[in-house]
Amino acid sequence: MNLVEGVLAGERLAIARLITQVENDTPEGRDALNRLFPHTGKAHLIGVTGSPGTGKSSLVNQIAHAYRNPIGGAQPCKVAVVAVDPSSPFTGGALLGDRVRMRDLAGDPGVFVRSMASRGTLGGLSRSTAAVVQVLDAAGYEKILIETVGAGQSEVDIARLAHTTLVVEAPGLGDDIQAIKAGILEIADILVVNKADRPGVENTERALRSMLELAHPERMQLGSCGRGGRSNKPKTATLPPLDEQIWIPPVLRTVATQGSGLTELMAAIDRHVAYLHETGLWQERERERLQTELNQLVQAILVAHWREGVS
Repeated sequence: MNLVEGVLAGERLAIARLITQVENDTPEGRDALNRLFPHTGKAHLIGVTGSPGTGKSSLVNQIAHAYRNPIGGAQPCKVAVVAVDPSSPFTGGALLGDRVRMRDLAGDPGVFVRSMASRGTLGGLSRSTAAVVQVLDAAGYEKILIETVGAGQSEVDIARLAHTTLVVEAPGLGDDIQAIKAGILEIADILVVNKADRPGVENTERALRSMLELAHPERMQLGSCGRGGRSNKPKTATLPPLDEQIWIPPVLRTVATQGSGLTELMAAIDRHVAYLHETGLWQERERERLQTELNQLVQAILVAHWREGVS
């Protein structure tokens, strides 16, 4: 059985080997991607981005665990996690910091975790992230979580890859309007204030809501979130009706290390998926993603030819 057949059969060893070839941009890897392409397009891609120190890895761990252990007797989903780590200054490989926080997923046969090195790439993603996601999609993983490197304002590439993008903030990181300067709020489908048991969570949430009001003054629904007395209990925002064409990102509080607020977050993700299908935006985002991948492929080929010409 070759690697492509192994990937389609869901064999973990074949998946890991093909991902390595894809990351190294080998001819075998490129040929395998061409053969796998007709089997892709089924997975729900969830991007998780935000500043360093906001607890993205812990949150990804909890989301993956929730998909594997759904409440109400629902069928567990196969979950893949692509964690883009900073590159080692010595080897160029991933530092594997994210996988340390996901050790409790290691023994689950329905979860595949892969760390990738950013290798100096801006945009929060590795150059081969989209190709790795394609392999995992073809392998039958229904939910693919993509965690970015946490580099700040250049992490907008995740919006071009994911169907649903979570932007994670946390109180106590300095400036309450850090997200404005980072410029990544524009790509958020869901805003998560993690570490909500820390002081200053109201200020962080208030800043996020103020920015949402500026962006959608006539459509923003505050609900009860962010009002009233001080509380460490995670709160939720009113979610927009599916029949409205503009999705207002809900602002949700979580404490990932305790699992607090996770039920509300999972409901918001499901709501966003339903919204994408109801409005036809799922297909539109798929087209945009494929167009972006095509542009990147053409650029890579042109750069390769240029290098051959000057060498």
